[in-house]
Amino acid sequence: MNTVELHRTHRIGWLRAAVLGANDGIVSTASLIVGVAAAEASRNSVLVAGMAGLVAGAMAMAAGEYVSVSSQSDTENADLERERKELASDREFEQAELAAIYVQRGLDTELARQVAAQLMAKDALGAHARDELGISDTLSARPVQAALASACSFTVGATLPLLLVLMVPASGLVWVVSGGSLFFLAALGAVAARAGGASVWKSVARVTFWGAMAMALTAGVSALFGAKL
Repeated sequence: MNTVELHRTHRIGWLRAAVLGANDGIVSTASLIVGVAAAEASRNSVLVAGMAGLVAGAMAMAAGEYVSVSSQSDTENADLERERKELASDREFEQAELAAIYVQRGLDTELARQVAAQLMAKDALGAHARDELGISDTLSARPVQAALASACSFTVGATLPLLLVLMVPASGLVWVVSGGSLFFLAALGAVAARAGGASVWKSVARVTFWGAMAMALTAGVSALFGAKL
């Protein structure tokens, strides 16, 4: 009987960057809007601050993801190059090393040697990358993909609280943006959990708690210093 198993590990790279970007877009922009509004600024000032936060945040997310994932990619490439040289200089030792890994995973010694020999005959570097270094096509670093996913999702997330600024009177900005942003965060948490096959309620509770904490602290600090100015 043929069955198709549905796994989600192939989504880890872009899903992590997209969720992080959207979450930061909502939280940082909403917190900025709530903070400026709590200081009794005009709607135009709030809107300008929010737009500036969107642009700066999207660029920062893209640059941060690119630099971070590029560092991971550089490390992976360096390990692969070192492994390539080791295979060229002492292939027998590398085959024995690979067989030892399979023995640790549960194969008997003779079978482990056969598996190592056959895998290395087909793709020696690929076998060592996967089973010795833990590098695979599914989980390998992709800097450009991570940067684009993070920047785009940040922009989408940041746009949501900005739209609320255009829709409600200045007197209600703090409460409407706070409540609306928490709703957006809950929806994001639910979508991310479904896409990753995780618990929906746990994800929703996590993102809404920290989002509420960020907005509350920002509003409190802005109201305090705004009152003193």
